[in-house]
Amino acid sequence: MPKGQIRKALSGFYYVLDEDGKRYIQCRGRGVFRNRQITPLVGDYVDYKADNDLEGTILHVYERKNELVRPPITNVDQAILVFSAKQPDFHPLLLDRFLTAIESHSIQPIICLTKMDLLKETETEKIQHFIADYEKIGYEVIPTFIDDPALKDRLMPVLEGKISVLAGQSGVGKSTLLNTILPSLELKTDDISKALNRGKHTTRHVELIAVNNGLLADTPGFSSFDFETMEREELSACFPEFAARSNACKFRECLHMNEPKCAIKAAVEAKEIPEYRYKHYLKFLEEIMSRKPRYSND
Repeated sequence: MPKGQIRKALSGFYYVLDEDGKRYIQCRGRGVFRNRQITPLVGDYVDYKADNDLEGTILHVYERKNELVRPPITNVDQAILVFSAKQPDFHPLLLDRFLTAIESHSIQPIICLTKMDLLKETETEKIQHFIADYEKIGYEVIPTFIDDPALKDRLMPVLEGKISVLAGQSGVGKSTLLNTILPSLELKTDDISKALNRGKHTTRHVELIAVNNGLLADTPGFSSFDFETMEREELSACFPEFAARSNACKFRECLHMNEPKCAIKAAVEAKEIPEYRYKHYLKFLEEIMSRKPRYSND
C-alpha cells in the first residue's frame, strides 16, 4: 500500500506527496473517518489508495507526535517564535506564555528577536540580559533587525531537516520573515496546483513548503494561547529549568508554591532561575487553578 505525507489541505481535499517525493495525489478521506472522528491534517503520514495518477483515497493516518490547532498541522519539530525588541516592545510574559504552549506540545522553540536596530543603548543592554537568560535555559535566540541581509543565511541551517512553523505576537514581522525565506525556495507555493494541472487556489490554506531538506508552514501560526487543556501538574515540565531541578524537591507533586524544601524556590533565591520566570510560572499556575471545570455532556 503506498505511503505519503499530506503537504496541503483545502476544501476537503488532501494533497499527499508520495514516498518517492515525485508526485502529488489529490485525496479524500475514507468515509469512516467522520464516524471515527478522524480528521487528516497537514503533516500527517498516511496510507492511501491511488484511483489514478492524480487522485486517490486516504485509508490510514499514522500516529502523530503532536498536533496544533492554529495552524492546523501535525508532527511539528520546531516553532520559531518571532518577537520584536521594539514596536511593539519586548514582552517577556507573552514570550513565556508562547514557550509554555510550545513545550506542552513537545515542540522545540527557537526565539527570533526582530527590530533590534530600533533599540536605544540602555534598552539594548536590557534585551541582552534577557537573551543571556534564555540561552542559559537552553533556547536558541536569533537577534535580527530590519532588512538584515544575513537573516536568510542564519535561518536556513535552523530549518534544515525539520518541520517548522512560525508563531508570535501581531506586528512583529512574522510575514516579513516568511517573505525572507520563501523567495529562496525551489518549490513555490503553487507547485502542487501545477503538478495536478489545476489553477492556483485563492482560498487561504496551510501548506508545507520544502526548504533546505526540511518543511516550513507557509502561514504564520497562532498569536495567542490559553491554558484550557493543561493541568496544573503539567505546567512545571514546560519550564526546562524547573524540570531539570524538580526531582530535588522534597515532595514529588511539588507545585513550587508554598511547599517546604522546594528546589525551584531555592534556585530562584540563589538567582539560578530568573525571578521573572518564576513569577510568570506562578501567574500561569493561578490561571490553571482558577479555571472553571469543564463538564462532559455524557
